[in-house]
Amino acid sequence: MAYKFVDNYREQGARKRLVAHLESRGIADKKVLKAIGKVPRHFFFDETFWNQAYKDIAFPIGDGQTISQPYTVAYQSELLHIKKGDKVLEIGTGSGYQTCILMELGANVYTIERQESIYRHTIRVLPGMGYNAHFFFGDGSKGIAEHAPYDKIIVTAGAPFVPEILLKQLKIGGILVIPVGDEHSQKMVTVIRVSETDFERIELDTFRFVPLVGDQAW
Repeated sequence: MAYKFVDNYREQGARKRLVAHLESRGIADKKVLKAIGKVPRHFFFDETFWNQAYKDIAFPIGDGQTISQPYTVAYQSELLHIKKGDKVLEIGTGSGYQTCILMELGANVYTIERQESIYRHTIRVLPGMGYNAHFFFGDGSKGIAEHAPYDKIIVTAGAPFVPEILLKQLKIGGILVIPVGDEHSQKMVTVIRVSETDFERIELDTFRFVPLVGDQAW
């Protein structure tokens, strides 16, 4: 991955074009678009592939993982309705790109990754970019109970079901965004905790994520 933190007019112009593209695809939240326009996505790529960084595509980052498509990142971020100071649990740190977007939106991010090589890489790179999230290594399908409850929870891998253990870690009024389905495609699901025992579930568009692996997943 790139350690040369160079961000010149070429990359900045490419981000502006990406933002315009996402807006044309229906992303309307100005704060999300501003965050996409600020985070240098090429920093998450080997320098050889910098020309791929601002295309609206997912891209492999090793260990069977990908950096998510910008549209998907923006879509999930928009569904979370982040407010400044929100305590957000991110399941699946991956490259850390989504983490940075959440932090640009003002979230206090707790993020967990199960692939050790990716975790070790990300905890070096993100602080170097100025993004100091709370990083954890382990099985994200179980959440991080010791720091619960959370205002928002985002899952960045496809799950076979909504883990009950994650619902328990949501504050009342909190939002969980998670892709649910089989290993080939998932529906984006939003769950709102309306009371101690009641939840409202909304199914949205179809996506394709890498599978969520863990005790409460595949």
